Amino acid sequence: MGTRGSPLALAQAERAVDALKARYPNVDVDVQVVTTTGDASQETPLSELGLGVFTKELEAALLDGRIDMAAHSLKDMSATGPEGLAIAAVLEREDPCDVVVSRSGATLAGLPLGAVVGTSSPRRAALVRAARPDAVVHGVRGNVGTRIRKMQEGQYDALVLAAAGLVRLGRESEATERLDPLTFIPAVGQGAIALQARSDDGELLGMLAALEHRATRWEVTAERAFLRAMGGGCRTPMGCFGSVMNEYIRVFGMVAHPTGELMYRDFAAGEARDAEALGGELARKLLEQGAAALLAEDGA
Repeated sequence: MGTRGSPLALAQAERAVDALKARYPNVDVDVQVVTTTGDASQETPLSELGLGVFTKELEAALLDGRIDMAAHSLKDMSATGPEGLAIAAVLEREDPCDVVVSRSGATLAGLPLGAVVGTSSPRRAALVRAARPDAVVHGVRGNVGTRIRKMQEGQYDALVLAAAGLVRLGRESEATERLDPLTFIPAVGQGAIALQARSDDGELLGMLAALEHRATRWEVTAERAFLRAMGGGCRTPMGCFGSVMNEYIRVFGMVAHPTGELMYRDFAAGEARDAEALGGELARKLLEQGAAALLAEDGA
């Protein structure tokens, strides 16, 4: 199993290994760390590195046979994967929401006027600016521990992070606010772990299929269909959140100007088995409302 080498990525790989061993007690899994462009370029904003910065080296290792499967944060994966590879299983999703971590223990609304908020995500930056136009949003790179250390040293008043990352690192108690996913819409696939394998490896695909969490697959299928239909890259702020209950899915989406001053939101709902079509329908709604102009403006 290939994985990135960050503490969070290793924790996610460990969870995937545990799931495999729970289903197949006699299986042996060797975890190999693969350095990705995103890990090697810690000072460059992610939006400048392009798509696949945390996945393409892992996918190359899969295609040339150095590894048999890769564990990814699904939100890092492009909406269309390389030919010859398949998402063999999606594990049960952790909390998909974003959270605020602040030095003072304040919520986003309770931060002082002009507070400095750190995030490397254009989506989070736009949503913070929409909620708090007075806030100063600065980029922050590094793993979760590094970001929190920078905040504690005084470089930021608060950070916006993925809840799932804190949970998997056992640091969820450090969150000062959980942001409502219906208003602070998460990234596509946030909180989900995807196991990727070669499309022609039938035996392994069959093994990994047993780890699939059906509701999570429906949710991320809708979200990834939304992303494909939007034609979005990593520069235009956008998010999508699917929520399944009893074979029924609601899908919420947003596209925004980086300043947060202009934002399009809508939702679609229907049977979960139609998740892909609903994600595409939601994207078309937003494009027709005016999001197409934002994408064209940003060159996405």
